[in-house]
Amino acid sequence: MKNIYVFILMALVAHSKSTGQILKNESKSLGLVDRLDNYLSASASNGFNGAVLIAKGQEIILHKGYGWANRKNDIENNTETIFDICSVSKQFTGAAILKLEEEGKLKLTNPLHLYFEDLPSDKANITIHQLLTHTAGFSHGIGDGDFDHIPEAEYFNELFSTKLRFKPGEKYSYSNSGYSILGKIIEKVSGKTYESFLREKLFAPAGMKQTGYILPNWNLNNVANEYVYNVIDKGNHVDQYLEDGKIAWPLVANGGVNSTLHDMFKWHFALRNNKVLNEASMDKLTTPYVPEYEGESSYYAYGWTVYQSNRDTKVVTHNGFNGVSYFEFIWFPEEDALILFASNAYTRESARIPYELRKMLFDDGYTATPISENVVSGLLGYTETFSGKLEELTEGLREKFGENLDRPFYLNRLSGIYFREGEMNKAIVVSELNSTFFPNDGNVWDTLGDIYYAAGMNDKALKSYKKALELKPDEECDWCENSSAQIERIINPTKK
Repeated sequence: MKNIYVFILMALVAHSKSTGQILKNESKSLGLVDRLDNYLSASASNGFNGAVLIAKGQEIILHKGYGWANRKNDIENNTETIFDICSVSKQFTGAAILKLEEEGKLKLTNPLHLYFEDLPSDKANITIHQLLTHTAGFSHGIGDGDFDHIPEAEYFNELFSTKLRFKPGEKYSYSNSGYSILGKIIEKVSGKTYESFLREKLFAPAGMKQTGYILPNWNLNNVANEYVYNVIDKGNHVDQYLEDGKIAWPLVANGGVNSTLHDMFKWHFALRNNKVLNEASMDKLTTPYVPEYEGESSYYAYGWTVYQSNRDTKVVTHNGFNGVSYFEFIWFPEEDALILFASNAYTRESARIPYELRKMLFDDGYTATPISENVVSGLLGYTETFSGKLEELTEGLREKFGENLDRPFYLNRLSGIYFREGEMNKAIVVSELNSTFFPNDGNVWDTLGDIYYAAGMNDKALKSYKKALELKPDEECDWCENSSAQIERIINPTKK
């Protein structure tokens, strides 16, 4: 097999900044590479922060970083930047299970009671296959976020005591907690920690040295910080992992692995060439088993979504999102092509970029329009740098953005950011402004009620929830249920 490093060394073409590289083969048309890079560079000017790797066969045709990895330290995203790959981590869990099957240490039909004692009867016969395909019926997740270090025994006791969403095998429901169970099975069967097993059986054979949670010898200068809507610096998860010295069970085996695009290309290369799994296991890994969404033509395999492209070719893919970082792995095995996309500053606009890259890759005549600036990013940037009195913020937002605030979504999202950041005064100011722009939108009043309630302003919260229900639409809505429940909670605070 040709060493991919030899190819990269021979094909390297440096661009004007040290943020990345474009790799070109003179036998190929340069038009595609130029169109891709021009689109991504223009999109970076409007807020795209991240990196892209596109390959055909063993040829990397573009690999480059855009925007910032760390603004404070003037570090740009580049070809060695380390990103959180989020739920794309699930494919490693699927591969690890199949590796154990290859070694004769488990079967996909094995039930949970072989690995966990004293299980409730409704969970005892759930199979590994059902966990892999999100058909076991477990809830999406438990615990208070990715860094809630619930003791292991407590985590699994709580998880196994929760009511299943449906009878195992009957339906599909995406479940992070189901994959955490798989992570524990991997540990019980292998006698190693989840990350140690991945490192030994998957990452090392693939040549991946900058992939994992806490075990790699991380180059910490290369880890991308996460930026909420491209503005608020949230640091990075690798630093948090190293500080904690362990990974919380709400995250183990379902997300949170960090990697470089270079390492993820090596992983693709190892799968493509059966370096980590044999052909039979690869078939199982990428065979679609159940509909991912009712009425849709995509299907879930083992840590992958699989469907047919508009060219009638197989697509093996998965994306991941942790609230700030976004990652996509899109593999076209029949066309021998790959798109890897990472962003450390998610916006709705940037999430569309992989779709445009795909269109350019397979349509020589297509040129994508760069993404536009995100309105919420502009609002957040303004409020974060606003130096006047808080009561003056309303007028400032109205004056600067009023004509662009044609949807309640923008200020709702901005108030939600400050709600989650614990900056309740800003959240109140923004949400109150939204209620003046959209006084007939029930969801706006429900959001304002939640913010008032969290701030301990129960009288105002009650009025807001009642206003929300006055504007209740004819069809069912999530916020309607929330307003009703919150009113009951305020009126009868001792009632469970």
